[in-house]
Amino acid sequence: MHSHTICATIQILPLAQDKHPYEWVDEAIPIIIRSGIKYEVRSFATEIEGTYSEVMQVINGVNEHLYQKGCAEWIANIQIQIRADRAISSSEKTEKYHI
Repeated sequence: MHSHTICATIQILPLAQDKHPYEWVDEAIPIIIRSGIKYEVRSFATEIEGTYSEVMQVINGVNEHLYQKGCAEWIANIQIQIRADRAISSSEKTEKYHI
């Protein structure tokens, strides 16, 4: 895969009943922060930007963390936008809506 910046969102939906779902999400966010890639935590998903390899490493890291910490079951909703010839950013898609 190329080394252009791509956009993605990751949404974790814990199905485990052992603790509140927000607690599992709160454990996943530091994985994204420590990755060093650009991110923005939103109310329903976290936007991330980086190379394809970086983004996939973060997604894998979040899933692995939940597994290692004993989350019994979760859904990981992932959206990825890739341009073959150049970078893409979340801000270029939304900047016209900012006042």
